[in-house]
Amino acid sequence: MDAKGPVLIIDDDERLRELVVEYLEEYDFTVHTLPSGVKAVETVKTLSPCVIILDVMMPGKNGLEVLRELRMTSDTPVIMLTAKGEDTDRIVGLELGADDYIAKPFNPRELLARIKAVLRRYDASAITNAKTTPPTISAGGLILNISRQTLMVEADELELAPTEFRLLKALMSKVDTALTRDQLMDMVWDKDFTAYDRSIDVHISKLRALLKQYETHAKRIKTVWGTGYMFMGEI
Repeated sequence: MDAKGPVLIIDDDERLRELVVEYLEEYDFTVHTLPSGVKAVETVKTLSPCVIILDVMMPGKNGLEVLRELRMTSDTPVIMLTAKGEDTDRIVGLELGADDYIAKPFNPRELLARIKAVLRRYDASAITNAKTTPPTISAGGLILNISRQTLMVEADELELAPTEFRLLKALMSKVDTALTRDQLMDMVWDKDFTAYDRSIDVHISKLRALLKQYETHAKRIKTVWGTGYMFMGEI
């Protein structure tokens, strides 16, 4: 498999780590593992993995906490490992920015298929963005810096979490246009999570809380009842 970096597995189950490592190495992946999420952020910065396999149920710092920390600085694809039937963990994981999930126990072949699918989406998205994305998007007096993933508001440069950045980019690319939650899900995650489209509301709330600090922009993102959301060029 031609990957741009190693696979990182974060799971407290030693036997599972060994089995997955053995299986993935048969397909020419380089695999690194961690028994907990304590050093996850610094390891990701050092390793630059192509994908992270992250267990939810771990002692101490659980996978959702680790994912929240990772998404502050990294948009590396993350596949969550969840307990079978734990829909809440799955939904929260997607809301926090996970790219996919797989329920335990799982077939290593299915995990491999999901890794390949996530990498294909990630690579396709990167190629498309490189060809078509301008260095900045300006709308309503705000400037979104694409390469830095920051937002200029008045004299302040604000850092955005990866999911909030992609959501604001989608909205600012369609100024004064109402976008449905389904459309936003497709634009932000590039996959169909319509069953959980209310996760968009969580990220909209975070963006609004950020803009609320600035009186001029506090109402920049408008709720279009029965439809979705709109970025207002003029308020």
